[in-house]
Amino acid sequence: MDFDLQWLLLGVPLAFALGWIASRFDLKQLKRERQDAPRAYFKGLNLLLNEQQDKAIDAFIEAVQNDPDTAELHFALGNLFRRRGEFERAVRVHEHLLGRSDLKAGDHARAQRALAQDFMKAGLFDRAEAAWHALEGTPFDGEARLALLTLYERSRDWPRAAEVARQLEAQGTGSFASRIAHYECELAEAADARGDAAAAEAALERARQAAPQAPRPCLLAGQRLARRNDPAGAMKAWDHLRTEHPASFLLVAADYAKAALACGRTDAAHAAVSETLTRLPAVELLQALDILEGDNPGVRVARLLAQLQQHPSLTAAQQLLAQPPETWPADALEALRKAVARSVAPLQRYRCAACGFEAQHYFWQCPGCLTWDSYPPQRIDAL
Repeated sequence: MDFDLQWLLLGVPLAFALGWIASRFDLKQLKRERQDAPRAYFKGLNLLLNEQQDKAIDAFIEAVQNDPDTAELHFALGNLFRRRGEFERAVRVHEHLLGRSDLKAGDHARAQRALAQDFMKAGLFDRAEAAWHALEGTPFDGEARLALLTLYERSRDWPRAAEVARQLEAQGTGSFASRIAHYECELAEAADARGDAAAAEAALERARQAAPQAPRPCLLAGQRLARRNDPAGAMKAWDHLRTEHPASFLLVAADYAKAALACGRTDAAHAAVSETLTRLPAVELLQALDILEGDNPGVRVARLLAQLQQHPSLTAAQQLLAQPPETWPADALEALRKAVARSVAPLQRYRCAACGFEAQHYFWQCPGCLTWDSYPPQRIDAL
């Protein structure tokens, strides 16, 4: 059968024309879909700004359906689910993103970070830990390690917390010396609780090396010596604490006095506590002096009264009230009245139940959040 070249000449232009028409139709359809997706996206943003989250979610879902390949729409939708507390839906969105083979490396790390945040908010800490670990070596490495540090602190996994803190410090994220010292002190207390004195001493030594000026290792060292019936050694450790960290010394002031009585160094301890009292007037130091001096109600009341007059507090007032009334001097009641008035002043306020705004006067409408009838009629001290 002979082939007519005339039909070929007619068919080629016809095929070209049909292909051109089809491509124009596809381009118009694609252009229309791309126009619909941004329109739905911006509609969702507008609803979100107007705090209409339910309608915003519907708009974002519509946008995702119109353009399922756009990662930004998925991020917006997943983050909105997380903000609303719909963690399961947020996880599904971000896991779907991670499952895409065409996702860019930067977007993959963002999706992994968002998934880790979903697990954190949902309280799924084991899955959150794995998700944060997957971000090591990415642009979110520092944030991931900080999140892991929080997880290990919350679960009281002190060895791993110390390891991550040292890694962060080596990366130049900041100084974590004080936190590392606390982790080692926690390990020392746990070792003492199970009777492993060697491990406790090693942990305390690591704490001292991590933060030589930290008060807690010195405080714990004195407590360990006191438990081992070495009151002189405990006093030596606490003397260093008293000199370098007088505020922290208040935590063991009474124990310091008892240790002085046990090793016969009452006079030296009395002088040391009295000197500290001149720099840091505190009820804890008055109690230590009472232990050192024994039963002396007159001197005790005089000291408490002087403390109330110079540094009024409810603790000093309560201790003065615990003394026999016949030992009170004439001006004791006035000192008590001033101490109570000063201490109760911050509590004589009204607090908004909606936003926590405090005010001395009662408001029917909160000046902070503008909510009506949000102030309980009672002041804070009566609630």
